[in-house]
Amino acid sequence: MTTRDPVIRRERETPDSPEDAARKDWYNRNDRPSYSDALRRHWHEWHGRQWWHNHCDTIVFVSGGYYFLDGSYWYPAWGYDPLQTYSDYDGPIYTYGDLLPDEVIANVQGALQDAGYYLGPITGSLDAETRAALASFQRDYGLSITGAIDEPTVQTLGLYQTSSQFVTP
Repeated sequence: MTTRDPVIRRERETPDSPEDAARKDWYNRNDRPSYSDALRRHWHEWHGRQWWHNHCDTIVFVSGGYYFLDGSYWYPAWGYDPLQTYSDYDGPIYTYGDLLPDEVIANVQGALQDAGYYLGPITGSLDAETRAALASFQRDYGLSITGAIDEPTVQTLGLYQTSSQFVTP
């Protein structure tokens, strides 16, 4: 049995709509969704700068444009800069070890080069040549062929974090 002090009144909170609650759950989660889940979560969302600031804790600028972090994936922050209307790749990019999207891409390009799948320069850009190399690698190693940087691909490439440094095989 609980008793309430009639002098103390709790301020009523305005309940969120189910859409608002679901939207909040999508941002800044610490779980690890699959690539297909990540792809469904944010597909080419276009919002203004203020919206992004109100909904995302981490927004970064890299050579390819603005990205926001949701859990373990970086996504393009479309509309954050209204003058940026093009990106080499507009899907999610799996991240590990607090790396920025271009750092992850550069590491993947280097690992693909070492494995003989990628012959281009290390640019940190997920261009068509990099995506083709990813797809070939994924096919040869029995992974889902996405042509994207996802967790199984990063693990199979041997990119992982030790206690204080990043290691590539």
